[in-house]
Amino acid sequence: MEQKIIYYTDELNDEFSTAKITPRKIDENYKYGDDSFGWNFKHFFWYNIVFRPVLSFWLKHIYGLKIIGKEKIKEYKNKAYFLYANHTNTALDPFIPSMVSKPNPIFVIVHANNVSMPVLGRINPYLGAIPLPDGLSATRNFMNTIKLRISQNHPVCIYPEAHIWPYYTKIRPFVDLSFRYPLQYDVPTFCFTNTYQKNKRGKPKIVTYVDGPFFADKSISSKEQKTKLRDMVYNTMVERSKNNNIEVIKYIKKEEKND
Repeated sequence: MEQKIIYYTDELNDEFSTAKITPRKIDENYKYGDDSFGWNFKHFFWYNIVFRPVLSFWLKHIYGLKIIGKEKIKEYKNKAYFLYANHTNTALDPFIPSMVSKPNPIFVIVHANNVSMPVLGRINPYLGAIPLPDGLSATRNFMNTIKLRISQNHPVCIYPEAHIWPYYTKIRPFVDLSFRYPLQYDVPTFCFTNTYQKNKRGKPKIVTYVDGPFFADKSISSKEQKTKLRDMVYNTMVERSKNNNIEVIKYIKKEEKND
């Protein structure tokens, strides 16, 4: 397999998703979903009857997905928690969390692109997509949705790196802003790290490592708790990323390319 090279300048803000989608505006009029019978029925149908059976076959037999450490979440079956992950696959990142949390349905905080596609964009909310709000006017609805899903004992997945770097084999630095949620709702934190490893067919298979639970240290200030929780997750993911043994895309910082 021929290796592709991508040059980057900013680990925090560069985006390399290949998706060409014009995102819709997520304003105060966007309907995130509620606890009505109608919404829950559509969620059950699309998530359990259509989505998970197809997804399970697709991920295991096409991408060779293997999940290691899922037993760590077993104690939290049908309980709420926050799940953090590295953002390295445009097509699969919205869906792998469902395999990690199975059988508990999971909700995933996503970019507006995921709810902006002509057909799938209308279905994705029923598959657990919670798009980030555009501005303060939509933030109240967004936060109320997070609160609702946690109160229903559903896990919520977050990609703290924010931007997609396909097949990246390291962990990019990320801020601690999103780690306020586990503190706010007093629930455990888990993480999973997707790695790319060689298989017999020459294509990379995905091996996912699950870790946790992590808990806030309540003996320190809220600000320190948030940072410490972030550091525990980040350091764990860095260690797991060392299990990558194939580099489909090589990322080189621009000032380093002539070294």
